[in-house]
This record gives sequence, C-alpha cells and structure tokens, in this order.
Amino acid sequence: MHPGNLAGVSLRLFDTATRDVRDFIPQNQGEVGIYLCGATVQSAPHIGHMRSAVAFDVLVRWLRRTGSRVTLIRNVTDIDDKILAKSVDAGEPWWAWAAINERAFTAAYDALGVTPPTYEPRATGHVPDMVELMQRLVDSGHAYTTGPGDVWFDVRSWADYGSLTNQRLEDLAPAPADPVEDSLKRDPRDFALWKAPKPGEPATASWDTPFGRGRPGWHLECSAMAHRYLGSTFDIHGGGLDLRFPHHENEQAQSRAAGDGFAQYWLHSAWVTQGGAKMSKSLGNGLLVREVLSTTSPAVLRYALAAVQYRSMLEWTQDTVTEAEATWERLSGFVQRASERVGEVDVADVREAELPTAFVTAMDDDLNVPAALAVVHEHLRAGNSALADRSPAADTVARHHLVSIRAMLDVLGLDPAGEQWADAGDTRYRHALDAVVTAELDARAQARAARDFATSDAIRDRLAAAGVVVEDSSDGARWSLAARQGT
Repeated sequence: MHPGNLAGVSLRLFDTATRDVRDFIPQNQGEVGIYLCGATVQSAPHIGHMRSAVAFDVLVRWLRRTGSRVTLIRNVTDIDDKILAKSVDAGEPWWAWAAINERAFTAAYDALGVTPPTYEPRATGHVPDMVELMQRLVDSGHAYTTGPGDVWFDVRSWADYGSLTNQRLEDLAPAPADPVEDSLKRDPRDFALWKAPKPGEPATASWDTPFGRGRPGWHLECSAMAHRYLGSTFDIHGGGLDLRFPHHENEQAQSRAAGDGFAQYWLHSAWVTQGGAKMSKSLGNGLLVREVLSTTSPAVLRYALAAVQYRSMLEWTQDTVTEAEATWERLSGFVQRASERVGEVDVADVREAELPTAFVTAMDDDLNVPAALAVVHEHLRAGNSALADRSPAADTVARHHLVSIRAMLDVLGLDPAGEQWADAGDTRYRHALDAVVTAELDARAQARAARDFATSDAIRDRLAAAGVVVEDSSDGARWSLAARQGT
C-alpha cells in the first residue's frame, strides 16, 4: 500500500468529546488543522510535557505520511500567575523568566526530534485577538464585567457548558478565585476572561483594553490564537489529559458561545506517572528532560515515550529506560549492520517506501503504536535472519526489511539512520568510538600478523574492559557494544 493511496477515510481516532472512536474526516479533504496546547513556561520541561509533544508529533507524521497537508499550531503561554510568582523567586523579570523556559522547551523538543509546528504563537503577542473575542462574548450576553480590568464568562448563559467532560453544571466546583472576586461574580463557577492587575504585580504584565487594564485568563488565550490561525472551525484540538477540565471545557464554551464551531475532534494524551501518581511539579516528582538526557540518549527517551499508545498511562521506572534502551540498540544495530551489508538507503526512498499493511492498520486504529511496533519487530526478526544468511539472495531480503523497518520507524520519528539520529546524539559518539576502535583493531591485526600474540590479546582485553566485543571472522574482525547488564 503506497502512502499516496492512503488519503481516503481510514484513520479512526478516539474523540474525547463523544467518548468514542470516530472516522476522522477533515473539513477539507487532504488538509488538517490542529491546535495543540503547548508549554506554560513557568519552569523547565519534564518528561510528562514531552509525552504530549511526542504523541501529537506521531499523529502529525502519520497524517503527513498518508497524504495530508497539516497545519499545526502549538502555543506558548508566556503570561500567567505561576510565571509571575516563579520569576520573583528566581529574581528575573517575568518576561525573561518565560523566555528562559521557552528556550528550554524548544531544546527539549529538538532533542527528541519533535517536528516544529507550522507556527508557535505566544499569548502576549495576541492581546488584540483576545480583546476582539471578549467583545463578541460581552455583546452576545455570554460575558460581563465587574469592574475595570475584570471580565467573566457567564457559564449559565451557555446551556452546553460541561458537555466536553460530560459534567452537569450543578456538580462542578467553583472556579479558582479570591473571596473578593467571588463576591462579585454572578456564579462562583464563572471563569475569568480578563483579570485586573493585583497589587505588587509589575506594570509590564498588563495591557490597556476597552474593558480596563489587565492581563488575559488562560482559557481566553488559546481560543483567540486558535481562531487567529485556524479559523472559526478546525479539525483537531489536542493536549494532555489533565487539560480536559477546566481548560478545554472553558475554551470550547467561550468559543462556541462566540459563534465559532471550534474543534471538531478532541484528542488527549495520557500522563506519565510515578508510583501511580501523575508526574508534576506540584507533587515534586517531575523528571526534568535535561536530567533524564544526562544519562539517557534522546532516541531512547523518545522511544520510551512513543512506544505506549497515547491514551494509555505510562508508568516511569528504571525498567522503562532499560527496556527502551535495549530495544533501541537492537533496532539501530540492525540498521547499521544491514546498511553495511547491502548499502545505504536514501531517506527519500525510505519515505516513499510501501508500508506493511499490518502497520498501516495499526496506525489507523487510533495510532496503536504498540501494535505497529509488533510489525516492526516481525521485520526485525526476518531481517536478522537474512543477515545471518551469507547467500547473495539474502542481500535482497535484508534490503527489503531494512527499508521497511526504517520506513515504519520514520513514521514514529525513530529512524536510526534518519537525519535526527544520524547527525546528532548517540551517532556522533558512535562515529568517534568507531574511529578509536578501528585504530585499535588495526594495531591488533598488525600484532597478529607479526605473531605478537601478547600485544594482540592485550588490545582485545582492553577493548573488552571498555565494553567492546570483538568477533573474528574470515572477513576480518568486527566489533559491537556489549549488552548492558540486566538487558
């Protein structure tokens, strides 16, 4: 099945709004608009943040692979209460603190091979769009003011409020607010669209509007930016499971109350957990990406995050890393050995290659990556068998499996010989190591030729102590890294 033949209705996705798997039918055939809630840059990213980024990166890659033109908008929330509070603790201006952490997120995305979005708007750059949306809501009776700078969404004015998360208004807790604000609101569940400055907040953290000076509420930001770049109605809104309520519920309510169709499908990725608890800064169990990458390669981290179906919780333990590392070594090792045997394969050929039907079926089934990886491993076993066969006919078989494996892994952002992993990360170390080990093996070969077996054995022992396994064959010596203990 060639990718060009996959543009029909074959993909099915779990829509959180309907709580069911639906055929994915975009508004315009061949074009998909996605709004993904990105980083709130209050602090450096942990791997829970990257779970969502990687999950939706796989979706975007699959849509593009199957013939769709994807417009991905991933926002940056660069103004909110926590950013203001943490910038004070850090002794930085709030905008500088936001920029520092935004760069940390960008570095994490890049390290893990997350495809850049079509556009990455910042909340602070879209105040006019927010004012326009608020005006529409006030004019239509769905929002009201309680004083200069304070604008609220009236939840009782929108009968469909709570539909995204299947909750009745009567059962919902009040929106977070201080006692003064609560006393002024029509309903304690009304949420802020615009907030007047609080005492002690920097003047640079507020803007003049027709409703008074203030700064945006979190929910308003995303609705305004989605409308700006994707129009009044778009295909997919995505984010982490923790954003369903109140953030996404409030986004949908205010956008539809303003007359927008808004998102037609809602997708939510599950959490990374530790000991069954959601990974977060508030619980003190966040694993910062920079800390994980100090001991784990970016490719291994991406594999660990991508290998679990996006709606399933990912329990993070040392075994998670160990298993991902062992699997990545098997995959990358095969690609290297097969490439040496049958020759390099162009990336263009990999991306035009026919994908195995079982892989396509798995990916079209709500991005069932575990089932898709099972197909990858079937080809890996067959490919290794072909490499063990030294007959000329086996070269054709090995090449077929090499191309298939790389093509499937490319969809997941994990092609070991692709640009991301061939030119960065572990491969740089591999190239350097290869040069050093090759020099040692050349010296060993010279010692053996001179029948200086003491030197030859010493070189071999020195390499073994460094974790390098040497195998002698009729074609000369080959080397590989020893398996890690426990794998």
